[in-house]
Amino acid sequence: MTEVKFYDSVADELLNFAVIISKSNGKWVFCKHKKRNTFEVPGGHRETGENILDTAKRELYEETGAAEFNIKPVCVYSVTAPDNFNGEETFGMLYYAEITAFEKELHSEIEKIILTDELVDNWTYPEIQPKLIQKAKENGII
Repeated sequence: MTEVKFYDSVADELLNFAVIISKSNGKWVFCKHKKRNTFEVPGGHRETGENILDTAKRELYEETGAAEFNIKPVCVYSVTAPDNFNGEETFGMLYYAEITAFEKELHSEIEKIILTDELVDNWTYPEIQPKLIQKAKENGII
Protein backbone atom coordinates (compact mmCIF):
# COMPACT_ATOMS: atom_id res chain seq x y z
CA MET A 1 0.00 0.00 0.00
CA THR A 2 1.27 3.46 -0.89
CA GLU A 3 1.28 6.01 1.93
CA VAL A 4 1.52 9.78 1.39
CA LYS A 5 2.35 12.09 4.31
CA PHE A 6 2.75 15.85 4.56
CA TYR A 7 5.25 17.90 6.55
CA ASP A 8 5.95 21.57 7.15
CA SER A 9 9.65 20.95 6.55
CA VAL A 10 12.42 18.36 6.55
CA ALA A 11 16.18 18.58 6.21
CA ASP A 12 17.02 19.88 2.74
CA GLU A 13 19.22 16.90 1.89
CA LEU A 14 16.18 14.59 2.24
CA LEU A 15 14.31 16.30 -0.61
CA ASN A 16 14.77 14.08 -3.67
CA PHE A 17 11.86 15.22 -5.85
CA ALA A 18 9.95 18.32 -6.88
CA VAL A 19 6.34 18.12 -8.06
CA ILE A 20 4.59 21.15 -9.49
CA ILE A 21 0.81 21.42 -9.59
CA SER A 22 0.19 23.84 -12.46
CA LYS A 23 -2.53 25.93 -14.00
CA SER A 24 -2.61 28.24 -16.99
CA ASN A 25 -5.50 30.64 -17.61
CA GLY A 26 -7.53 28.78 -15.00
CA LYS A 27 -6.96 25.35 -16.57
CA TRP A 28 -5.06 22.42 -15.07
CA VAL A 29 -1.80 21.52 -16.82
CA PHE A 30 -1.00 17.80 -17.15
CA CYS A 31 1.77 15.92 -18.97
CA LYS A 32 1.66 12.72 -21.00
CA HIS A 33 4.93 10.77 -21.07
CA LYS A 34 5.92 9.24 -24.43
CA LYS A 35 6.02 5.73 -22.91
CA ARG A 36 2.71 5.89 -21.01
CA ASN A 37 -0.98 6.38 -21.79
CA THR A 38 -1.66 8.23 -18.54
CA PHE A 39 -1.35 11.80 -17.34
CA GLU A 40 0.70 13.30 -14.53
CA VAL A 41 1.62 16.50 -12.76
CA PRO A 42 5.01 17.87 -13.85
CA GLY A 43 7.90 16.89 -11.61
CA GLY A 44 11.05 14.88 -11.25
CA HIS A 45 14.29 14.04 -9.51
CA ARG A 46 16.65 16.53 -7.97
CA GLU A 47 20.10 16.55 -9.57
CA THR A 48 23.26 16.46 -7.46
CA GLY A 49 24.00 19.88 -5.97
CA GLU A 50 20.75 21.38 -7.27
CA ASN A 51 18.60 23.65 -5.13
CA ILE A 52 15.12 22.08 -4.81
CA LEU A 53 13.42 25.23 -6.17
CA ASP A 54 15.73 25.06 -9.18
CA THR A 55 14.69 21.41 -9.61
CA ALA A 56 11.05 22.51 -9.69
CA LYS A 57 11.71 25.27 -12.22
CA ARG A 58 13.77 22.96 -14.44
CA GLU A 59 11.24 20.15 -14.38
CA LEU A 60 8.35 22.52 -15.04
CA TYR A 61 10.17 23.93 -18.07
CA GLU A 62 11.32 20.53 -19.37
CA GLU A 63 7.95 18.81 -18.98
CA THR A 64 5.54 21.59 -19.97
CA GLY A 65 7.59 24.09 -21.95
CA ALA A 66 6.63 26.75 -19.39
CA ALA A 67 8.60 29.83 -20.42
CA GLU A 68 7.01 32.30 -18.00
CA PHE A 69 5.51 31.35 -14.67
CA ASN A 70 5.12 32.21 -10.99
CA ILE A 71 5.95 29.37 -8.62
CA LYS A 72 5.52 29.00 -4.88
CA PRO A 73 6.03 26.20 -2.34
CA VAL A 74 3.05 24.30 -0.94
CA CYS A 75 4.61 21.81 1.49
CA VAL A 76 6.92 18.83 1.88
CA TYR A 77 5.43 15.44 1.13
CA SER A 78 6.66 11.87 1.46
CA VAL A 79 5.80 8.61 -0.24
CA THR A 80 6.29 5.16 1.21
CA ALA A 81 5.50 2.30 -1.15
CA PRO A 82 6.62 -1.34 -1.12
CA ASP A 83 7.59 -1.20 -4.83
CA ASN A 84 9.51 2.08 -4.53
CA PHE A 85 12.99 2.61 -2.99
CA ASN A 86 12.82 -0.71 -1.08
CA GLY A 87 9.79 0.54 0.81
CA GLU A 88 11.69 3.44 2.37
CA GLU A 89 10.05 6.82 2.90
CA THR A 90 11.17 9.31 0.22
CA PHE A 91 10.65 13.05 0.37
CA GLY A 92 9.74 15.71 -2.14
CA MET A 93 8.76 19.36 -2.26
CA LEU A 94 5.35 20.24 -3.62
CA TYR A 95 4.97 23.51 -5.54
CA TYR A 96 2.21 25.38 -7.31
CA ALA A 97 2.85 27.29 -10.53
CA GLU A 98 0.74 29.65 -12.57
CA ILE A 99 2.05 29.43 -16.15
CA THR A 100 1.60 32.53 -18.31
CA ALA A 101 3.56 31.52 -21.44
CA PHE A 102 4.68 28.26 -23.07
CA GLU A 103 7.37 27.48 -25.63
CA LYS A 104 6.06 25.99 -28.88
CA GLU A 105 7.97 22.68 -28.56
CA LEU A 106 8.71 20.26 -25.74
CA HIS A 107 12.30 19.07 -25.33
CA SER A 108 11.94 16.06 -23.05
CA GLU A 109 10.42 12.63 -22.58
CA ILE A 110 6.99 14.27 -22.49
CA GLU A 111 4.88 13.66 -25.61
CA LYS A 112 2.34 16.41 -24.96
CA ILE A 113 0.66 18.55 -22.37
CA ILE A 114 -3.04 19.11 -21.96
CA LEU A 115 -4.91 22.05 -20.49
CA THR A 116 -8.22 21.03 -18.97
CA ASP A 117 -11.00 22.40 -16.77
CA GLU A 118 -11.31 19.10 -14.89
CA LEU A 119 -8.80 16.83 -13.17
CA VAL A 120 -7.82 13.81 -15.26
CA ASP A 121 -9.18 10.32 -14.58
CA ASN A 122 -6.24 8.29 -15.89
CA TRP A 123 -3.40 9.24 -13.54
CA THR A 124 0.13 7.84 -13.87
CA TYR A 125 0.38 7.89 -10.06
CA PRO A 126 -3.24 7.56 -8.87
CA GLU A 127 -2.28 6.82 -5.25
CA ILE A 128 -0.08 9.92 -4.99
CA GLN A 129 -0.85 12.90 -7.23
CA PRO A 130 -4.56 13.37 -6.44
CA LYS A 131 -3.56 13.55 -2.75
CA LEU A 132 -1.01 16.27 -3.55
CA ILE A 133 -3.66 18.32 -5.33
CA GLN A 134 -6.06 17.82 -2.43
CA LYS A 135 -3.41 19.05 0.02
CA ALA A 136 -2.79 22.18 -2.08
CA LYS A 137 -6.55 22.84 -2.07
CA GLU A 138 -6.71 22.35 1.72
CA ASN A 139 -3.82 24.81 2.11
CA GLY A 140 -5.74 27.40 0.07
CA ILE A 141 -3.10 27.45 -2.67
CA ILE A 142 -5.52 26.48 -5.46
